[in-house]
Amino acid sequence: MNKMNNAGFLENMFDLKENNTNVKTEIIAGFTTFMTMAYIIFVNPTILSDAGMPFNGVFIATIAGIILGTLAMAFLTNYPFALASGMGLNAFFAYSVVIGMGVTWQVALGIIFLEGVIFIVLSVTPVRKMIVNAIPMGLKTGISTGIGLFIAFIGLQNAGIVVADQATLVAMGDIFSGPALVALVGLVVTGILHALKIKGALLWGILIGTVFGWTNGVTPAFNGVIAMPSMGDWNQVLFQLDIAGAFKLSMFGVLLSFLFVDLFDTAGTLVGVSQQAGYLDEEGNLPKASNALLADAIGTTGGAVFGTSTVTTYIESASGVAEGGRTGLTGVVVAILFFLSLFFRPLIGLVPAAATAPALIIVGTMMMTNITKLDWNDFTEILPAFVAMIAMPLTYSISNGIALGFIIYPLVKLFTGKGDKVHWLVYVLGILFVAYFIWV
Repeated sequence: MNKMNNAGFLENMFDLKENNTNVKTEIIAGFTTFMTMAYIIFVNPTILSDAGMPFNGVFIATIAGIILGTLAMAFLTNYPFALASGMGLNAFFAYSVVIGMGVTWQVALGIIFLEGVIFIVLSVTPVRKMIVNAIPMGLKTGISTGIGLFIAFIGLQNAGIVVADQATLVAMGDIFSGPALVALVGLVVTGILHALKIKGALLWGILIGTVFGWTNGVTPAFNGVIAMPSMGDWNQVLFQLDIAGAFKLSMFGVLLSFLFVDLFDTAGTLVGVSQQAGYLDEEGNLPKASNALLADAIGTTGGAVFGTSTVTTYIESASGVAEGGRTGLTGVVVAILFFLSLFFRPLIGLVPAAATAPALIIVGTMMMTNITKLDWNDFTEILPAFVAMIAMPLTYSISNGIALGFIIYPLVKLFTGKGDKVHWLVYVLGILFVAYFIWV
């Protein structure tokens, strides 16, 4: 009886039937998203510790930011999107702002806080929603496909299948090395399970890859299950932001950079994953866009208070969507699992990046299907979309891809006599992106 009551409660809260899903599917989707993005709780503290922040404190702050942002998204929008400290944004925080410019990490956190407050204000006004919905449908398709390529590229890197090369920038790694072999085995197994429509194929692939990793030393040795977090560690970064220092005129340029990159990283991820989930309406607009952007802003503001860099919507959410996640219940499951990871840190640390790589590659494969939605008879739609999608993995930045797409789109439309069909905001954003590239 209790199980039935609980199922009914969750059905009413998250409109599961209306979204063609159920509790089991949402739980599997939540586990899958968690597994594909769990790396951030170790990678983010590593990056921010280079800026002088205490590793253990940032570890807890990272998880706190994930929980706040993901729950805000779940309850404000009922979307299955998870949030965490953004990769790229954390590197900009540590290496460009703190190390490169000599800004203290406390002031940098203050800047992140101000950015979040500004975004909260913009999110309760039509401004951010207008920007997201002004993205032309062709560009939205290019962004979604580009994010698929980007996710797959990250997976190939994590697996060691694609490696850096001084002569050609990228090259094939040793596919018989430990990580690559784990990833290839996991990719084949996951691909077979997905083709057979086995529920939880991505999650099973991750687990099988982790177990296989013990045979060749990729999966670390078992070192316990539970490790209690320390409040003393968190207090080293909790409420340590310097807001007064962030108000200095010299910090204005840094604030603009964070605002600009975060805005379009978030917009791109929301559009890309929403298209994959089928949320965009007939006009290509995202329902509840304002609430989604507000959740993102709440995550960023709270994250700065907790002691971590910009919290943003994660492209790994697409893995949960691929498993059928369609409501905020997926996000609630993700938040619960990250809370538990505070206490099961050794167990979470067992899953190597190579074991999660197949999930990212397969999600990228599925997102590539969006390319069929392009109008292939209109080159003014194809060119900007292609540039946006190819620039994302090759420049390792969603916002760079969006920027180049926005610059090219109005130009090819204008000089082919179709300029009157372009939203005025697209012209404004194109000019702003040109200015941004010149300034940066």
